[in-house]
Amino acid sequence: MYFSTWTKDELDLALSLWENPKVAKYIHKNGIFTKEEIELRLNNEISNLEKVGVQYFPIFFSKNHEFMGVCGFRPTKKSGELEFGIHLLPKFWHKGLATEAAQAIIAYAFTSLKINSIVAGHNPQNNASKKLLTELGFKFVRNEYYPPTGLNHPTYVLSEYHSCD
Repeated sequence: MYFSTWTKDELDLALSLWENPKVAKYIHKNGIFTKEEIELRLNNEISNLEKVGVQYFPIFFSKNHEFMGVCGFRPTKKSGELEFGIHLLPKFWHKGLATEAAQAIIAYAFTSLKINSIVAGHNPQNNASKKLLTELGFKFVRNEYYPPTGLNHPTYVLSEYHSCD
């Protein structure tokens, strides 16, 4: 797989991911994003890259350049900290690809961006995300209200990086 950066002409890719009800049910309180919400989300990702050098980067399957989803970061209010997130299209679930993408982007954050800590959360009904965060070494810290879903999400932190080499 490889990572890219969003451009304004990739709305079709953003729509293919965030209009998918199996993806949106875990990250939107209505279970689906409108086209306008997805356009805003895409613009926010582009803006985050311009302002702070991170975004939920598009990821592609190396063999055929097929769009798989996104993996990356958002800035938080705390200096030296980023929020991790990953959204994959359902056909790429349960194949180890989330782990592979997450390990690569986390290594990038700690080694290249010199981040002190990474926070992450997940919809309480998304057991696969809970398993992924635990396997990556994130530690549970609290439940926190997450307005996009209207639910209290388990929140985790990763404060040190250990290479898988």
